[in-house]
Amino acid sequence: MSFAQTIVLGALAGFTIFLGLPVGRLQLLGSKARVALAMFAVGVLAFIFVDVMSNGLTIVNDALHAYKSDRQSLSYVVWLVVLLAGGFAAGSAGLAVLERRMRPAKPPIAGGADTAAIGATEPEALVRELDAARRRALRVGLTIAAAIGVHNFAEGLAIGVSARAGAISLATVLIIGFALHNATEGFGIVGPLGDVRPSWGWIGLAGLIGGGPTFLGSIVGYAVTSNPLELAFYAAAGGAILYVIGEVWNGMRRYGHREIGLLMVSAGFIVGVLTDLIVTYGGG
Repeated sequence: MSFAQTIVLGALAGFTIFLGLPVGRLQLLGSKARVALAMFAVGVLAFIFVDVMSNGLTIVNDALHAYKSDRQSLSYVVWLVVLLAGGFAAGSAGLAVLERRMRPAKPPIAGGADTAAIGATEPEALVRELDAARRRALRVGLTIAAAIGVHNFAEGLAIGVSARAGAISLATVLIIGFALHNATEGFGIVGPLGDVRPSWGWIGLAGLIGGGPTFLGSIVGYAVTSNPLELAFYAAAGGAILYVIGEVWNGMRRYGHREIGLLMVSAGFIVGVLTDLIVTYGGG
């Protein structure tokens, strides 16, 4: 498979994420439907978390087995472990710190002239509060897109490496499998938005952030093979996805509908498994 064919098919695999994103503009959903969609997204994200962390651990385990058979140095194994831990921390705790710094300052809650001013301009304060909540929901959506994008970059690496090695059948199956998988990831981005209706510009940006890295990864994978690079992206993606799952889960608790929510988590996880089986069947 040529370089040009690889990047075209890598782009197709990545940009199927746009198939699920327009759901975020639907305004006909009640609270129960919103919970169902958001928790379905959590199920998809939970599968992606398991997938990326297992891939990352496989790289570390392979290096450890190579060390046991005197084919690799101990320092390389230690370096991979540090990379795994550091990438995971950057993806989880790093996002938490970034989110806290981006969060607007809260108004005073009691006493003084500031409180009186807020009471006198209560409608304006309510508008500002709703606007802040909307912006935060959209930030969470873009955070999910970024976490998925890091994961998709690693998937693109797999496509590029397979194509360069001449494993055309494997590369084709990887592209089909990742395309189906990425189509479900669009729900993972817009599900937690609740009743916030994103603009088409926001949807376009989220799609580029989430799906574009598959295209970029296929280019890098065709030109460069690096287990540490792949591990770093897997680790950061795992940490970021775990952080996002916690954010979405906490955000949906106020709506109730616990039973349907847990059922949809299971459904999302199963959909992730089924789409991934296509890759496994092809030898991925």
